[in-house]
Amino acid sequence: MSEVKAKKPMVTDIFVEGAKKGWVIATTSTVPNVLMAFVIIKALQITGALDLMGSVFAPIMAVFGLPGEAAAVLIGAWMSMGGAVGVVITLFDQGILNGNHIAILAPAIYLMGSQVQYMGRIMGPIGTEGRYIPVMIAISVLNAFGAMFLMNIIL
Repeated sequence: MSEVKAKKPMVTDIFVEGAKKGWVIATTSTVPNVLMAFVIIKALQITGALDLMGSVFAPIMAVFGLPGEAAAVLIGAWMSMGGAVGVVITLFDQGILNGNHIAILAPAIYLMGSQVQYMGRIMGPIGTEGRYIPVMIAISVLNAFGAMFLMNIIL
């Protein structure tokens, strides 16, 4: 009997397939989130809500060595990590955030990032009891604030 050997795919074919998948992710997820963040920050700026947000959150964010407007990054991170990156870029471009501010915010973006999306995509389908969700959110937010506090001390 003759055996048919499975043909091993070429490295270039694997690369091209990965590039196609990456392009789909970028165009359907990352770019829209970042673009949304730019639009939201611009709308907040035009309406004066960004200045108001800066004033309201300034005392809290000062604990971490951040301007009050940095709260927009945390709110954006909670909804979408890509959106938070867009907010960071916009605030950096406007001179509101600097490199140290971004270093302080980066761990928080990842520790509490995209929770709104994950609640719908993961928590619901796996059957997580609703009473545990606020605890899970609180833990990640506390971790994020702890990381920002520590980063402020280190920097």
